[in-house]
Amino acid sequence: MKNVLVLCTGNSCRSQIAEGYLKHFAGDSAKIYSAGIETHGVNPKAIKTMAEDGIDISGHTSNHVDEYADIKFDYVITVCDNAKEACPFFPGNVKRFHHNFPDPAKARGTEDEVMDEFRNVREQIKVYAREFVMGYLTERP
Repeated sequence: MKNVLVLCTGNSCRSQIAEGYLKHFAGDSAKIYSAGIETHGVNPKAIKTMAEDGIDISGHTSNHVDEYADIKFDYVITVCDNAKEACPFFPGNVKRFHHNFPDPAKARGTEDEVMDEFRNVREQIKVYAREFVMGYLTERP
């Protein structure tokens, strides 16, 4: 079974959404973790926007990358430029991937406008996660 780490700055939005979708699409084919260079708690709007798509991340916790020092990861996915720059060294044959998703926590405007930005980022991450699972975690004949 493959171990996948999704890494972001605060492990509150993008990495939490990615963890939720990767778990959803990968099923039992991989063990998915998410962490941050810092921990900011799971953003309630991330929980809400995922619930709108039928995925419950309300039980997720915000974890620091150091908590996973003893796990041998096969893949590390950074979902923001800051995490890519600050990403620690992982020993072994770790394959690194990077996609800089917009930070929905920085959205400004009305509640509806902010939630629209969360939904937009959620959909971007959903597509990325589905393609990642199909490309790297699904057995191919």
